[in-house]
Amino acid sequence: MVFLGGGPDGYRVHGHSTGVEEGEPWAFSYALELDGGWVTRSARVRGRTASGERETVLEGDGAGGWLVDGGQAPAIARCLDVDLEGSAFTNALPVHRLALEIGDRADAPAAYVRAGDLSVERLDQTYARLDDDGDRRRYDYSSPRFDYEGELVYDRFGLVLVYPGIAERAA
Repeated sequence: MVFLGGGPDGYRVHGHSTGVEEGEPWAFSYALELDGGWVTRSARVRGRTASGERETVLEGDGAGGWLVDGGQAPAIARCLDVDLEGSAFTNALPVHRLALEIGDRADAPAAYVRAGDLSVERLDQTYARLDDDGDRRRYDYSSPRFDYEGELVYDRFGLVLVYPGIAERAA
């Protein structure tokens, strides 16, 4: 579930996700603050696993500088988006921010938050805008770190409908 509120000056997103990875169940909730250009300015992620509860806070300066839990985070420098493992919603952030025209391609490295332990690392990823399918926007997406390539499909609001092998909107 995701709630998106705000306007041209910025957006607030609240959501949660659950899953199982390598036999370990996890759950997390998140609150994101985005500026008017869809650049992530902060992310507060609270997670729970069998080993306990955790919280990670990311604060961005809007130009690619980050603090993670109050400390400098040079490993994610020049990232403008936060990508939460287990949340297809966060793939909407670079799509909105980049506003690619059909045929355009762009790199969109992200500060990637792992679902189980809430550790943060850099995730290189690329989006290429494909021809639309009616009111559905299509993107060729790749993430070399996970050896993943797929066609992501978004609705007319820029929210993920289909993320092959990961998520598909039911309703």
